[in-house]
Amino acid sequence: MIGWLRAEALRLGRTVLWSWQGWRAAWATERTLRQWTLVHAASVALAFALELSAGGRALIVALGFLLLAAELMNTAIEEIVDHLSPQRDPRARKAKDCGSAAVALAALGGGAAWLVILLG
Repeated sequence: MIGWLRAEALRLGRTVLWSWQGWRAAWATERTLRQWTLVHAASVALAFALELSAGGRALIVALGFLLLAAELMNTAIEEIVDHLSPQRDPRARKAKDCGSAAVALAALGGGAAWLVILLG
């Protein structure tokens, strides 16, 4: 049992390290990730400054993190597509455009949540 716990703790530690390395790499090269992070920070600050329900705050915070996750996935898609298909290809363009659309939909979802909360 102790051996299993030790192995799981090491695995979790490696997972956290790899995730942090991915965040740092994207942060260093992706201006949009930095921009969305600032938007998320402002959104969270506003959610706690206004008199919102706990559920409303949780929704705003969660959707902001989902937006950042979508941006990281879009970055991963763009990186691998650029690596595998350095020349122009309609499928590569479609993959990159779909990743971008995912980010846009996540942002729209966050904006819609703010509207519903503020107007409701």
